Amino acid sequence: MAKVVLGIDTSNYKTSVALTDENGNIRYQRSEFLKVEQGKRGLRQSVAFFHHCQVLPSFIEEAFQTIDPKEIISVAVSSRPRNVEGSYMPVFLSGVQTGTVISSALQVPMNCFSHQEGHIEAILSTLPPIPQKPFLLFHLSGGTTECLLCERTWEGYAVEIVGGTKDISVGQLLDRTGVQLGYDFPAGKYLDRIAMDRSYTVFPGKIRIQEGFFNLSGTETQVMKSIEEKGDEIVPGIFYRIQQLLHDTAVQLSQKYKVDTVVMAGGVSASETLRKYAVLWQEQRDGCRILFGDPVLSGDNAVGISLLGGRRSQE
Repeated sequence: MAKVVLGIDTSNYKTSVALTDENGNIRYQRSEFLKVEQGKRGLRQSVAFFHHCQVLPSFIEEAFQTIDPKEIISVAVSSRPRNVEGSYMPVFLSGVQTGTVISSALQVPMNCFSHQEGHIEAILSTLPPIPQKPFLLFHLSGGTTECLLCERTWEGYAVEIVGGTKDISVGQLLDRTGVQLGYDFPAGKYLDRIAMDRSYTVFPGKIRIQEGFFNLSGTETQVMKSIEEKGDEIVPGIFYRIQQLLHDTAVQLSQKYKVDTVVMAGGVSASETLRKYAVLWQEQRDGCRILFGDPVLSGDNAVGISLLGGRRSQE
């Protein structure tokens, strides 16, 4: 009988459930965006918690139909945003409560990890093995733009924030742009399609980087003004500037920390346009390799949490 880990992730954006086996194979996965009212730019924690509680039972029931529940050796959940003291968001309690009930009913252990660690594990599972040494990873999601110096540990990942935004995230810049143009939240996928189909003709200013950190609120102001004057013409230029920013930051930090591998993770890194533009800098990476993983596992998902649970069970 196979050994399977049930993973649950309840973020601000998605409800996710996954099953992975002892060999790292994905036996089941399902993720669904939380519903956001037209014109809104997100959900309150209490509302997101309620949505998760509505959806999780059907996801769990569906997952259990794909296996014999006796195969489950542990439950893994995301219990907080980051693996640091004091990191907390109420929205993750919906997954913790569900996982606690299931682990108790099946009489198997439950392990907790951070949402960010789940992102790291999920994307690394789609890439060639990275040597056991520190590497850089950009966490690019709806609410986060951080560059992390990462090292694998028994508990999951030890991370240090060494770069990223000082104000709004790349995901927020894209979502706010999309909502302003009339698209539903989250809006990144709509802008990605626009950018893929057009050439860049209008640009916001180049984003300044200071020791790995930068600000994006000024770029947002430029974009909103451009939308008033020219509609969505600036959309491809936004993606160009974002990729330019990521490239320059990656090179700067890889040289500073003497690290040769930079991984892109998080929902924003699933963008076809960013991946296309990344090729433009392929020959300018100055000794660091920038890796994009599977787009499906770039965004919020429970696969990484489940894989971390499997690793914990084996060690």
